[in-house]
Amino acid sequence: MSGQREWYEKDYYAVLGVSKDATVKDITKAYRRLARQYHPDANPDNVKAEEKFKDISAAYDVVGDEKKRAEYDEVRRVGPMGGFGGGAGGQNIRFDMGGDGFGDILGQMFGRGGGGGRRGGGGSTGPQRGQDIETTLTLDFVDAAHGITTSLHLTADAQCSSCSGSGARAGTTPKTCAACGGRGSTADNQGMFSFSQPCRSCSGNGIIIENPCSTCRGTGIERRPREVNVRIPAGVDNGQRIRLKGRGTPGRNGGPAGDLFVECNVAPHPLFSREGLNLLTRVPVSFTEAVLGATIAVPTLDGSEVTLRLKAGTQSGSRHRVKGKGIELPKQTGDLIVTVDVNVPTKLSDEERSAIDKLSEVLTSPRTSGNVS
Repeated sequence: MSGQREWYEKDYYAVLGVSKDATVKDITKAYRRLARQYHPDANPDNVKAEEKFKDISAAYDVVGDEKKRAEYDEVRRVGPMGGFGGGAGGQNIRFDMGGDGFGDILGQMFGRGGGGGRRGGGGSTGPQRGQDIETTLTLDFVDAAHGITTSLHLTADAQCSSCSGSGARAGTTPKTCAACGGRGSTADNQGMFSFSQPCRSCSGNGIIIENPCSTCRGTGIERRPREVNVRIPAGVDNGQRIRLKGRGTPGRNGGPAGDLFVECNVAPHPLFSREGLNLLTRVPVSFTEAVLGATIAVPTLDGSEVTLRLKAGTQSGSRHRVKGKGIELPKQTGDLIVTVDVNVPTKLSDEERSAIDKLSEVLTSPRTSGNVS
């Protein structure tokens, strides 16, 4: 199990405002709502909102992933065993009972001991996964429907361009810490207990950088503008999130990079709207076209037109389906739904008024009453 110590300390369901039995759909919906509310772009210079956004993202990263969520629930279920952690001075206590002992179970559960796992919590060391990044992208309605390859410009942590992430000045390399042998922690075995703490010589990094890079000051990471190419698939909808694996901030100590999440904002179209994969549009027709029936031209999203045959007596507000002219995906295509709006004239010429008066007389005469089709 790869659960982390903070999993026991933080209720991610409460952070997202959902129940422990919430569906994936409910969790995603709650995350999107909160992310929009507390996103740094919507709350400039608001430190509390920024921290809240980080907590929301961390919670969704765990309970929004099926595998991580199962591990998180298990860690929370056996939570009382967490009482063996966190001694004074940042030390960790574990039972030394051999390869399959209780100590290894705790080590796996909370990322402790001399092996891998994420650094932090109680001083455990090892590769650290980079942070996820959130950004938004505004798309034209047609581009969102057809798909597009575009570039994102953002400023975020990235691998140092001067030292390629090593943290050491050009021409030098980091050295393995002699005190801990590169493990990042030292242990004091006392009988059946083992007290583990971060190595003081290397501060738990496992390496010592004698000549730090002047650009990143030895961290291996610098904050700089980045350009990320992203392929937006056809049919992306407003508010949909796209995950770019490994395009977030770089990891530490050989850990993997985080992910980049792109939330798509689709601009409205003057003629079309969406209903799932179906496109919706409204077309005005004249009174006579509705009464007598007609063949009308209907615009499509690609700029061409299709013809639609209206039956005599078509009602205003009626919907008509044009097959296969909606959003097109590799394995599925929506339809074009046309709503007819009967255009009632507001000004009439004398000739038009006379013709309508005659029509009214015909329609209301006893001979034709009730026989109009």
